[in-house]
Amino acid sequence: MFSKPFHDDSLSGYSFLVPGGAGFIGSNIVDYLLKFGAGKVRVLDNLSNGFRRNIEHHIGNEHFEFIEGDITDPAICADACKGIDFVTHQAALGSVPRSIEFPLHTHAANATGFLNMLVAARDAGVKRFVYASSSSVYGDLQASPKKEDHIGKPLSPYAVSKLINELYAGVFSLNYDMKIIGLRYFNVFGPNQDPDGPYAAAIPLFIDALRNNKKAYINGSGEQTRDFTFVENAVQANIRAFFTGHPMAFNKVYNVAVGESVSVKELFSILKSLTGSQVNPIHRDDRKGDVKNSLADISMAKEMLGYQPGVKVNEGLRITLEWFSRSFQKKQNV
Repeated sequence: MFSKPFHDDSLSGYSFLVPGGAGFIGSNIVDYLLKFGAGKVRVLDNLSNGFRRNIEHHIGNEHFEFIEGDITDPAICADACKGIDFVTHQAALGSVPRSIEFPLHTHAANATGFLNMLVAARDAGVKRFVYASSSSVYGDLQASPKKEDHIGKPLSPYAVSKLINELYAGVFSLNYDMKIIGLRYFNVFGPNQDPDGPYAAAIPLFIDALRNNKKAYINGSGEQTRDFTFVENAVQANIRAFFTGHPMAFNKVYNVAVGESVSVKELFSILKSLTGSQVNPIHRDDRKGDVKNSLADISMAKEMLGYQPGVKVNEGLRITLEWFSRSFQKKQNV
């Protein structure tokens, strides 16, 4: 991945903090920053959602630092922000079902932890603060494609927590003159996404089932649609947000997607074809809190950030399958 940079200036003079940098999207951002010569990349992660294996290949790199700690601790957040130019906040407890089962845990990590990081970044004089929001904030909005200035009612505690992030970010930008940009991710997938555990996302679960001849489940009819977004596109959005020169880009939140709609049923068929598997999906009840259809309007991110999604769904799925194959081989050789 990352055959070309998404920035023009040298990164060698800058220090970056990635809360949640051992997780799925965060670790891909870390890989990008170190590949293209960042002066310092510091990861803050409690390893509840992230994994040491995602960042262990950077251990020993003089430009890399890992802090094992929790963003619910204000002192740890303050220490992590010292000497940092840019923050990309990726730390969160993901999963709509988990938030419905454990709303207090979701709020503590996603809302209180986020506020702690904002305060720490403010006090440390961080130049720019970029954070992960979610398409879940669109809630029950039926309009399609989704545009940033119009949202519906949230359908889960997870969605509420991400909306709280956006509200706090707006208030901090307004009152403390901070340069903050939010990114509403739409169904991100790719390397380092975990297929294990009760809250795993659909694509890694499908891949695991198809490759290993396991049962594969589709929630509901499978006709529900998503704007599936390869992780390299999400990384690009973060880097573009760090270095955008557009004077009106800040104190806004942007859709990060491809701008194309694919049904879950179609997605499964594509993966089945790519793997050559004979596994057929088993349909079960709809999941509580799920949005039925999700398609992004990405015109504002293109205009303000210079964002141009370079990897579409089919290519992203192929790259992801190759990564899963390599990962499986590594496990077999251990």
